[in-house]
Amino acid sequence: MSDFYGNNDKPAVVAKTDAQKIAFAPLMFQAAKALRDFGILKLLLKSKEGMTVGEIAEEVNISRYGATVLLEAGLSLEMVYMEDGRFKLTKTGFFVERDEMARVNMNFVNDINYKGAFYLQESIKRGEPVGLHNAYGEWNTIYEALAELPDDSRKSWFEFDHFYSDIAFDELLMVIFESKPDKIVDLGGNTGKFAIACAAYSSNVKVTIMDLPGQLKNAKANIKERGFDNRIDTFSINFLNNNKPFPKGFDVFWMSQFLDCFSEDEIVGILQRARDAMSDNTELFILETFWDRQKFEASTYSLHATSLYFTCMANGNSRMYHSDDMKKLIEKSGLYLDKEFTDIGLGHTLLRCRIRK
Repeated sequence: MSDFYGNNDKPAVVAKTDAQKIAFAPLMFQAAKALRDFGILKLLLKSKEGMTVGEIAEEVNISRYGATVLLEAGLSLEMVYMEDGRFKLTKTGFFVERDEMARVNMNFVNDINYKGAFYLQESIKRGEPVGLHNAYGEWNTIYEALAELPDDSRKSWFEFDHFYSDIAFDELLMVIFESKPDKIVDLGGNTGKFAIACAAYSSNVKVTIMDLPGQLKNAKANIKERGFDNRIDTFSINFLNNNKPFPKGFDVFWMSQFLDCFSEDEIVGILQRARDAMSDNTELFILETFWDRQKFEASTYSLHATSLYFTCMANGNSRMYHSDDMKKLIEKSGLYLDKEFTDIGLGHTLLRCRIRK
């Protein structure tokens, strides 16, 4: 990964420019999104010769003024450039238009985080998601609110969540089924995608999804639609209630992009309850995108930004973790790291844990 520590050698003039980019970031974000949503980027992608402001305004049906302010912002965003009075698309503009990660991240920031981000400082002071309260209502966490969010917000949240997990399924299933498990429990199974993937991979396995009632309602519908309701069941639980034990008798405990939704103390509580339900042969898998394990600066940047989503919108106390921090929590909970799998999917790391005797 890129070195994020001690990087203080850039020229002062560059650093000052970067400071202005930060200062105006919210406005420029909306300009970039408007360039995409109005179809201006798509239009320029098709035009080899470039287009004038008037031509663009007419094609996308906005005023010349509107096209002008957006395209001029696009110049500073380095999404477009001018040549002989005509606007053309840059590589950055191309990726904002065509890159799936950029699309998912932009929609997630706009539809879930934008309004609530204003309350980041207050969220830090109070240790709770004040942004969530102001954007969507007095929920304790966004997970409790998911079933009640507006359709566009729910769509953006699930697309963001699934984008970073689904791509790793094929690699993960081979690892999980190496020990030929008969019963798997999926903690925080959301819409049931992973449980369905397991049932499709093995005709013998039975899967239990543990999650909040709102998520389980969606999962049940998806499971029934796929015809796996005879091998996938559900277990309703609030993971923050340490007084409710986890069910026993499972060969595998599966936690995919799950523990980052909790504070360090909450993670220890969850892992300890899992440990109490495990036998000596039970495997516990933790799949996470640790920010220190990323190959590309864009990935690390995205994960650091995602931590701020947890702060102001999700729960007020969790984050995207450094791998060393997670390993300490595993040890503290009475488990040990049996094996580590790296470079999975989009920067995922898989940790296989067992009971420490």
